[in-house]
Amino acid sequence: MNILVTGGCGFIGNHVVRNALLIPGVSAVVNLDLLTYSGNLLNLEDVNDERYSFVHGSITDSHIVQKTLQDFDIDVILHLAAESHVDRSINSVQPFIETNIDGTRVLLESVVSASSSGKKIAFVHVSTDEVYGSLEPDEHSFTEETPLNPQNPYAASKASSDMLVNAFINTHDISAAITRCSNNYGPRQFPEKLIPLMVLKAKKGEQLPVYGDGKQIRDWIHVEDHANGILSTMLALYMGTIASGEVFNFGADNEQQNISIVQHIISRTGANLSQIKHVTDRPGHDRRYAMGYQKAKAILGWKPEIDWEVGINDTIKWYMENPDWIRSIETGEYREYIKEQYKS
Repeated sequence: MNILVTGGCGFIGNHVVRNALLIPGVSAVVNLDLLTYSGNLLNLEDVNDERYSFVHGSITDSHIVQKTLQDFDIDVILHLAAESHVDRSINSVQPFIETNIDGTRVLLESVVSASSSGKKIAFVHVSTDEVYGSLEPDEHSFTEETPLNPQNPYAASKASSDMLVNAFINTHDISAAITRCSNNYGPRQFPEKLIPLMVLKAKKGEQLPVYGDGKQIRDWIHVEDHANGILSTMLALYMGTIASGEVFNFGADNEQQNISIVQHIISRTGANLSQIKHVTDRPGHDRRYAMGYQKAKAILGWKPEIDWEVGINDTIKWYMENPDWIRSIETGEYREYIKEQYKS
């Protein structure tokens, strides 16, 4: 099996790349990444495997996509490349439309083109729980049958790409599946997200900005568990044990308020509760997400393995003990490294 991972230098992507290389029978793992602000080559600098290849390029470039599929004789695409930060989508939705919608369109059309030439490529589209909208405090967790109800521009762009995948399954009979996951945490997450942002600010003694009352609830899952869920879906689709068009939710039964996470980080970093600063809430901020994963458990044999207390403490420790990675992000050194590598 030859696997293409789009966005493999990103937070979730780099864990998928690493874990894919552990699967028996995998001959190649190719990482196609444009290396935008959150795509970091340093996330995979320690991967020393002749089966791993990196291709610098955009999923919106049909020539690069089709050439990559042909050059590496790709059997499966794991599509993770996406603009993913809600705040950025509020400021400007254009990059989200270009990457999340049109980039997905390019990949899907490339799969159809390959099929017309006799090459069948399986396609796993990695989406998000945010396409379902927000839950009330007493509502049951999202299921795969929950109607799509995106409440912010990022979520709308992902819901649109989900619908494109379904349309291509129906129209062109491609082999594809969609995965949706709750909030991820773990090492190597770009520090605009809650946990790494708070760890780094706490470490420096800076104010810790918390939206509104901080009682927004998310179901937090370790990135390793999510990566394994994606790969379980891939194997089932590739082996034909699930039908095209299946959707799988991944969660961890681990609902946490944002303010509780911030307080925990303070306790683990030696910071002070006085550093918390409540700021104006984000427009259209979803109040609660929770993901039911019974289908994934029953069909894929998947379940979350990493305990929250162990996972969050190990994650905080990783950010505290990897100053070189932190410095490269904060100073922009990794951007300069990328420029040197790809001057053209």
